Amino acid sequence: MNTINTILFDLDGTLLDTLEDLADSMNYALKFLRYPELSIDQVRRFVGNGVGRLVELSLPDGKSNPDYETCLNLFRDHYNKNMKNKTKPYEGITELLEKLYGKYRMAIVSNKFDKAVKDLAKTYFHPFITVAIGESEAIKKKPAPDMIQKALEELGAKKEEAVYVGDSEVDVKTSSNAGLRFIGVSWGFREPKILRDLGAVTVIDKPEELLRLIEKFENI
Repeated sequence: MNTINTILFDLDGTLLDTLEDLADSMNYALKFLRYPELSIDQVRRFVGNGVGRLVELSLPDGKSNPDYETCLNLFRDHYNKNMKNKTKPYEGITELLEKLYGKYRMAIVSNKFDKAVKDLAKTYFHPFITVAIGESEAIKKKPAPDMIQKALEELGAKKEEAVYVGDSEVDVKTSSNAGLRFIGVSWGFREPKILRDLGAVTVIDKPEELLRLIEKFENI
């Protein structure tokens, strides 16, 4: 029997629908610098690898663009002030966390910059989740396993007792690199087929399915 006592979650596209606020901040920066704005679908494809990568993909010529750093700073500043305008938990997430609370250790592991991750976690998921780790200079971002390892360390948990829940190809790779079982979600920023093509054999369609699935793992 495999005891599961720890659940690590991605944030954007898994717990929170942040897409519109991300798009608004990215388009604010692009408009300020007089570059073409992006559609929601473009932003959806560009997120998942941190804000630096989002800006790189959004700007003509990417990091080679002389306005790259300015655009990045404009995005960060605007997003810090506006990241809760339209963002909300996906339907059923809050109810799921209420059921998991007290039974499982939980943490958030995200490539969003660390200040925003901690702020959003505190706003939307306290007291259910108190460990939240985002991108910073102190730790390698996903798909490196470092964030997962740090979260497990802070929770006092072992990887054999943990699962990672996410919505993107980055999450599949991160879970594999860290040696964790992966559970994909179909409601996020990527098509379920992308996850399955990368080897994610378990993809759920509703948050309520997660608890039943973990209980099934425990009985294997």
